[in-house]
Amino acid sequence: MQQGTPQGDSDSPRTDGRAPPRRGRPGRKPQRSATPGENPALRVPFINRRVPTYDILGDAALARIEAAADRLLDEIGIEFRDDPDTVEMFRAAGGRVSPAGDQAWNVRFAPGLIRDILQTAPARFTQHARNPANSVEIGGDAMVFAPSYGSPFILDMHGNRRHATLADFEALVKLGQASPWLHHSGGTICEPTDEPVNKRHLDMVHAHIRYSDRPFLGSITAPERAADSIEMCRILFGADFVDRNCVIMGNFNATSPMVWDGVSTRGIRTYAAAGQGSIHVPFLLGGAVAPVTMAGAVAQNLAESMVGCALTQLVRPGTPTILGSFLSSLSMRSGSPTFGTPEPALGSLVMGQLARRLNLPLRCAGNFSTSKLPDGQAMTQAMMSMMSAVQCGANYVLHSAGFLDGLLSMSFEKFVLDTDICAMLHTYANGLDVTDETLAFDALAEGGPGTHMFGTAHTMRHFETAYWDSAINDDRPWETWVEAGREDALQRANTRWREMLAAYEPPAIDPATDAALRDFIAERKDSMPDAWY
Repeated sequence: MQQGTPQGDSDSPRTDGRAPPRRGRPGRKPQRSATPGENPALRVPFINRRVPTYDILGDAALARIEAAADRLLDEIGIEFRDDPDTVEMFRAAGGRVSPAGDQAWNVRFAPGLIRDILQTAPARFTQHARNPANSVEIGGDAMVFAPSYGSPFILDMHGNRRHATLADFEALVKLGQASPWLHHSGGTICEPTDEPVNKRHLDMVHAHIRYSDRPFLGSITAPERAADSIEMCRILFGADFVDRNCVIMGNFNATSPMVWDGVSTRGIRTYAAAGQGSIHVPFLLGGAVAPVTMAGAVAQNLAESMVGCALTQLVRPGTPTILGSFLSSLSMRSGSPTFGTPEPALGSLVMGQLARRLNLPLRCAGNFSTSKLPDGQAMTQAMMSMMSAVQCGANYVLHSAGFLDGLLSMSFEKFVLDTDICAMLHTYANGLDVTDETLAFDALAEGGPGTHMFGTAHTMRHFETAYWDSAINDDRPWETWVEAGREDALQRANTRWREMLAAYEPPAIDPATDAALRDFIAERKDSMPDAWY
């Protein structure tokens, strides 16, 4: 098996590493830069958003939602399972604890208590990359795009679904690194089911380190795997640097409604004790584990996420933490989750307002879809959700590329289609400059009325960077498109990701550091038998 190459479907790349022959592409217009769709003027390590957020609720409505979250925490409380140490930390901070079953405790919080604990959390922080030029800022007007996360399957362009492998994982890390429109390598981009459950995290973290030089997420599936992820960063960055800086984060889910399980809370404490960041995300399916009405779901989301964030501050005040939001609707006819619908998009806008009132960074939304192909449904749902992330002021946008099948599947084709959306959003978030140069009086004056502006000095100064240029779209006349083979967006996306993988070159890494990482991985794997569940 070729390392880092998707295996097991008819659409896998050539084993010689070269792109397959391009079909039906004669006559395609030349691109303005060496990389199709890339505008060098907008290539940045992260976005500094220059467009304002869209605030849809007034202060009175926001205060009602905050009061509802406080009431949930005060009258219903959060159930903690299998982690008495976390319960004791909240008891010491003022929480009211009562038994809730075997190794389960209910903790209730007086209104305002959790907000008081969160006062020490930073409003903005840096996650460092092994390449300092790719370090990202999270919070304030900074916005970071990361790939999708957690899918056990790969969907090919024909709708065939198979289990994901480590080779798929490595290939997706490489695609992310090759795209100028993502800023973060992500975490479990897909679940490599051909590796043991208790060991695959070592290979995933190493793949992020080896095939990308951007920031990344670590393991969260067990506290000891979180510890392994942090230890690998100590090898990569140095122990002193890791103790003083955020270099890795964990993405933790609450067990909604109103439960934090011990695996998550012990993992959160592991990251926080090392001074590393964590994201706290309820996975709310409206009508199933959250109210069907979006205001109620937002209040629940706020309550559950604030408690996760507060735990980090009890462990190590000042530790980076991110308020998380994952709101989704439900098909009330079938009970199936639906993604990319308007109600959760509105909920994301509100979560943005609430995060700013808390002075915390926010993670929410992404290029969501329940479609089984990267088709029209997939892209309309994706754009609905992704635009809400941008408009709400989200700081960290997981699931920015590849999300299909309600998060059950990753798609290489949708990955590159989604990064095209991310490219558009770089331009959109950059806003509009109004200067003497952009008002362009001289462009109109040069030739006067009735004269085209193709050759004016102003046009020649700006033609390379004036407009976003898609890496995927076909904007040619119909006749030219027909003569070139009638390729649709799915076919073009398939060609695109193959070309990107064929052209990929890994970022340099110190051989001694990589050898030390491999030795650590081998030692950890040898210390335990394989576990497959």
